[in-house]
Amino acid sequence: MTTADPQFEGVYGPYSITETDRRDVQRYRLALLTTGLALLAGVLHCWLLGAPWAWLWILPMGSSLGLALLWIHIYLRPLHRALQLFWLMGCIGWATLLISVGPTHALITLADQRLWILAIGPLFAALAGIGFKEFFCFQRPEAIGLTLLLPLALLGQLAGLTTPQVCLTLMALAATLLVVLALRKFGMDASADVGDKSVFTYLEQQRQESSAGLGS
Repeated sequence: MTTADPQFEGVYGPYSITETDRRDVQRYRLALLTTGLALLAGVLHCWLLGAPWAWLWILPMGSSLGLALLWIHIYLRPLHRALQLFWLMGCIGWATLLISVGPTHALITLADQRLWILAIGPLFAALAGIGFKEFFCFQRPEAIGLTLLLPLALLGQLAGLTTPQVCLTLMALAATLLVVLALRKFGMDASADVGDKSVFTYLEQQRQESSAGLGS
């Protein structure tokens, strides 16, 4: 902490927003923007150039989403870990799909064999979780739109209620909302994304005390 670090009064005491906090927030916002751009590019690739090589956009999307989940600030550690677990499960699901049917057949297989959505779906569940967190904290309409459109697209396809084209359209809308959400965040102060650090400190102390009590 330096003398230039802004001071805030939290629920459980004073705290400051450090240079490390500001750097992590900037990285989170860039990772979120990259995730949205990669998802949107993948959908546009499907529409304009066909499905065989559109899977490549999953690589920057999955990587940037993982980084966003690394730098995101969430008070509840179990929720944070759950989103990271969904991300990992989704990455494993995508890897299994790509290896099983071949990269150029992956998206076509998703359209023809809908049960594969259960394997890759957790990746998008993690992204929807970020959307819910953003809506809960900032009440941005694009955040709740993202949260609703992703499961609507995938569950609709899984249940056979929508066509692949409708699914792609919903994914494109979700990706566009994510880009808007990420761009709007760059105009916010870093303290908004960090939140009340005294709550983090309090919850960590509670966790440590609970662990110490179980170990005694």
